[in-house]
Amino acid sequence: MANFKEDIALCKAFIFDVDGVMTDGGIMPIEGGKDFVRKYNAKDGYAIAYAVKRGYKVCVISGGFGNLLRSRLERLGVTRMYLGCVNKIEAMKEFFADYDLDPQTTIYMGDDIPDLECMEQVGIPVCPADACAEVQEAARYISEFGGGKGAVRDIIEQTLRAQDEWAKDRECVITVASR
Repeated sequence: MANFKEDIALCKAFIFDVDGVMTDGGIMPIEGGKDFVRKYNAKDGYAIAYAVKRGYKVCVISGGFGNLLRSRLERLGVTRMYLGCVNKIEAMKEFFADYDLDPQTTIYMGDDIPDLECMEQVGIPVCPADACAEVQEAARYISEFGGGKGAVRDIIEQTLRAQDEWAKDRECVITVASR
C-alpha cells in the first residue's frame, strides 16, 4: 500500500453506507414504519452525482430502506444499491464481480460496526468524523466532517482532485424528477 494520496489517485469506485454517512443518522418513520424521512447534505449529493457523471462506479450498501431513499439515490444517478441489506460483505463482493473491480482501488465509507467487515476488504477504508471508535481505528482516513455534514463530499472531492477530475464539468448533474 502506498500513501493515502497516492492510493486515492488510483480509486475507481466508491461504496457508501447511508445512515450515519450520507445522513447524520437521524431517521423519522412514516407510513407505518415502511419508509423513513432522512436529512441529506446537498453538497454530498452533488459530489455523488458528479462522480457518477465522470464515470466512477458508485454503490450504496445499507441496512436502511424505503422508497424515499431509493428515489434520492436514483436522482443522484446511483444504479447499484443494496437497501435493507443484512449481508454487506456479500453485496460488496457481488458489486466487485459485476464490474470487475479491484477492492484495492475502492473506497468504502462506513460509520458503524456493520461496516467493519467491508472496510477490512477494501484498499481505502474511510469514515466520517463521528464514526464509532472501532470504525475510526479501521479507517485509513477520517474526514473532518460528520455523517450528513459533508464527509461524502470530502472524500469524493479529494479523490477526484487527486485524479484531476474535479470541476471539469460545470453543468447540473442531479437528475430532476419528471413533473
